[in-house]
Amino acid sequence: MSTSTTAAPPGVHRPDPVRPRRRTLRRPEMIAAYLFVAPFFVVFLAMVVAPLVYSGYLSLFREQLVGRTVWVGLGNYADALADPEFLGGVLRVLRFFAIQVPVMLGLAVLFALVLDSGRLRLQRFVRLSIFVPYAVPSVIAALMWGYLYGPDFGPFAQLAEAVGASAPQFLSDRWALASIANIVTWGFVGYNMIILYAALRSVPTELYEAARIDGANEARIAWSVKLPTIRPALLLTLIFSVIGSLQLFNEPNLLRNLAPNVIGAAYTPNLYAYNLAFVNQEINYSAAIAFLLGLVIMIVSYVVQLGSQRRERRS
Repeated sequence: MSTSTTAAPPGVHRPDPVRPRRRTLRRPEMIAAYLFVAPFFVVFLAMVVAPLVYSGYLSLFREQLVGRTVWVGLGNYADALADPEFLGGVLRVLRFFAIQVPVMLGLAVLFALVLDSGRLRLQRFVRLSIFVPYAVPSVIAALMWGYLYGPDFGPFAQLAEAVGASAPQFLSDRWALASIANIVTWGFVGYNMIILYAALRSVPTELYEAARIDGANEARIAWSVKLPTIRPALLLTLIFSVIGSLQLFNEPNLLRNLAPNVIGAAYTPNLYAYNLAFVNQEINYSAAIAFLLGLVIMIVSYVVQLGSQRRERRS
């Protein structure tokens, strides 16, 4: 079978094919588009960019005892890097991250897998029950758990007194960090579970059916099929957890009244910067502490993301 093409008659010019023209915005449309996005940029510049620029400017000065502010350049940053209280707070929140985040994400993954299995009764009620603690503001949660931890008036202390035992010291030097980790875990397991559960629901069911045909049980499907497919969601929750752990503030700040000898003014970097600025009135040094904390958060988040990407390439 052969095909033939009809050539144009001699002397007749065949017009070029008409190409669709890209529609360009007219000037009134461009102005309207900029007007729609202008409120966001105004608020963003006023509430985020301008305070950051001003804080960076303040961190380069130091107020002397005689009441005169002098330029010190990176002097505040050098002092912060040699400040044992700041370094101790950074190490404490890193230890908090190493202990609390694996427990929280492990529980979130477990709950998400159980809900996704479809074999749980009252699934909507269970899902809502796990998520509800996230709806409780962190300040309210810290106050509530502070009451539970109370060595004199808390229910655990009253129960121990009723059975003739000593009250548990949840806010002692040994257990204070674990008690704070319990509050954060209680509040954020549901949030991370919802993210992971939504990622699981987007996985094609054909993958599960193919694995079952190959003889895989539910545990094997969860480990070899479900978890690898939701790896981006796991990485997202991990980075959010890094940022949240290093910015720990509300819980230790509110529990200080119950354990002032254990939870000091520099228990976490955020708490240290807050007390420097609003209690000691060292605004310049506090700004430098805040910028260094932001740098630590960026470095740790980048290391976590880079490690995850390298592990994914190897696999």
